[in-house]
Amino acid sequence: MAGAGTAVAEPGAVSTALLHIGRDSADERVLAEHICLACIAGLDIDGASMSLLTATVARETLWASDVTANLLEELQFSLGEGPCMQAATTGLVVMVSDLVHGVNRDSWPAFAAAVIERTGVRALFVVPLRWGVIHLGVLDLYRCAPGDLSPEQCRDLIAAADIAALLMLELRTEPYEADGQGDSCAPWLDSSLGSHAGIHQATGMVLNQLGIDATEALARLRAYAFSHQQLLLDVAADVVACRLIFTEEMR
Repeated sequence: MAGAGTAVAEPGAVSTALLHIGRDSADERVLAEHICLACIAGLDIDGASMSLLTATVARETLWASDVTANLLEELQFSLGEGPCMQAATTGLVVMVSDLVHGVNRDSWPAFAAAVIERTGVRALFVVPLRWGVIHLGVLDLYRCAPGDLSPEQCRDLIAAADIAALLMLELRTEPYEADGQGDSCAPWLDSSLGSHAGIHQATGMVLNQLGIDATEALARLRAYAFSHQQLLLDVAADVVACRLIFTEEMR
């Protein structure tokens, strides 16, 4: 039985959709909505939510597609257990093909019992949003019918999670000019960085320090800025001044 999201979807539909998300909004909730809706449209699921890790042990729900998706978030936050908590803690994908009869029920007994009692959800697919060692949050998908995602859908979902993490990192660390307009006309994965010479120079230095390409080096800079709650411009300045040197241990 297919979920409400799609009957038939092209392979790689979700990751392709995320690559075409415009950079016309500085609102992370709008971005979360776009990401979740792409998952619903491109995968065999019924609903989705996205939450962001905060500086505390709590999570902030950025967007939920419906009442059920929101309830799944609230139950896990209230009970302190569930697949989102597991994915956020371990950094690993959590796939639950059947919450009623699967072994996962023993991992989160209170959560599983509450979901079975209060919703019609049977399958859960949770992927962490991370880059390197930086844990940004989780993407939580549900379906009312039991069963696994297809191998193609699993690959698409994992690829989409990587893209979503980079989009969120860019949104939270994108440098803006004094007039507040920023570099919004540049492609989100463009490593040239326009007029931001300091970031461009820092990207080149990290590239040489770690032996990686420019896109990966920029992502590392963004991840460091995100995890240390700094502006990307400030992190770049520290790299250029050799106050910060990236090493393999910082991955």
